[in-house]
Amino acid sequence: MSNVNPVKGTHDVIGFEADAYAYIEHVFSQVAYSFGYDRIVTPIFEHTEVFDRATGESSDVVRKEMYTFLDKGDRSLTLRPEGTAGVMRSIVTNKLYVTPDLPLKLFYSGTMYRYERPQLGRFREFRQIGVECVGEDNPYIDAETIALAMRILQSLGFQGLKVKVNTLGDKASREAYKKALREYFAPRIDDMCEDCHQRLVLNPMRILDCKVPQDQEMAKSAPRMGEFLSEESKQRFKKTLSLLDDLDIDYEIDDGLVRGLDYYGEVVFEIHCLSHLGKDYGAICGGGHYEGLLSTFGGPSDIDVGVGFAMGVERIYSLMLDFDLLYDVRRDADLILMPMGEDALREAFALSDALRSLGYTVEAPYRQGKLGPLFKRAERKRAKYAIIFGEEELKQHVYQVKDLKEETQETVSVTDLPSYLEGHLVDEGEDEGE
Repeated sequence: MSNVNPVKGTHDVIGFEADAYAYIEHVFSQVAYSFGYDRIVTPIFEHTEVFDRATGESSDVVRKEMYTFLDKGDRSLTLRPEGTAGVMRSIVTNKLYVTPDLPLKLFYSGTMYRYERPQLGRFREFRQIGVECVGEDNPYIDAETIALAMRILQSLGFQGLKVKVNTLGDKASREAYKKALREYFAPRIDDMCEDCHQRLVLNPMRILDCKVPQDQEMAKSAPRMGEFLSEESKQRFKKTLSLLDDLDIDYEIDDGLVRGLDYYGEVVFEIHCLSHLGKDYGAICGGGHYEGLLSTFGGPSDIDVGVGFAMGVERIYSLMLDFDLLYDVRRDADLILMPMGEDALREAFALSDALRSLGYTVEAPYRQGKLGPLFKRAERKRAKYAIIFGEEELKQHVYQVKDLKEETQETVSVTDLPSYLEGHLVDEGEDEGE
């Protein structure tokens, strides 16, 4: 028997959850627009080397998690595991850098694919929202990007957010740091996980991001990046932090923060969500400064810098559920029609179309039924008003309009119905907004 169940690590998104995802992406896009960003949509799959070049051979994404396949022309293609590489490739392909208006400010949303162990809130197909600000190297941009991420999460209703921030320094600082880490971990590597064996060779900074408890304990005594920073990187980091102070953004310096992809340098950050009791729910956003990505794809080296971040929509959704932040997503029906009799049913068919053209959300039956089940349906749909009519109402050209919250009922003429609804539903919406 064929298997028609969803592939492991994927799931169907239906009804309220689908509406919540759309709401999260809508809020994200509106805030991004307010910061001067434009939308970009890149292909779901790219030539494999796009991600090999950009994310770095030491990253777990490239080594273990990419969905890579050969197409019918024997070309190696990969489903995108993250958004930055595709955006950089697109900037070069379309010569977007040929503009006097640098930096380029782009935002994206869409599905990503990583072959990792599915767990609560983590899937192999997942939705991600993110931004890239490319073409100018400036601590003001670093700070503004962090502020943008905070504004998005605050606009979604999150409180108690804390930024964890670190600097990975410039290229020379990182090379000196990697050398010191290799010297520290080399005599200890036999007691560490297999992944760390490879990280030691490819990029020992990745060891600091290892999730194995025993390896984490060993990493606590490892050298810290701050010991190897150039004076220029120190001053840049100091300036970024002072700008965050100007914006009253709550941050904490975390000298163990390295992020999971090789293209990061200088400022990196995560935003953590704290409960009102101080419980840390972990990172819900991560990003930082990078360099060298445009030239990787043949772009100009003189503007080859950027800063960005990404958030997982599923993760945001699950926390918004926990914190009861999705009340704006509920789709309450404005009206439910309750026709009694065949002629009334036909009238309801035309009336529902007319009311929807006026902008109302309308529920209407497709067959004759009793009032009891219709009122139960109205309750499930959280309808505000019921419009009840039968043979007598049709003769008199009136409707019975019932306020389902106040449980009051009025007789309204056919001609007066639009103005009646406008007065009641608009006023009610304004009251709720206030």
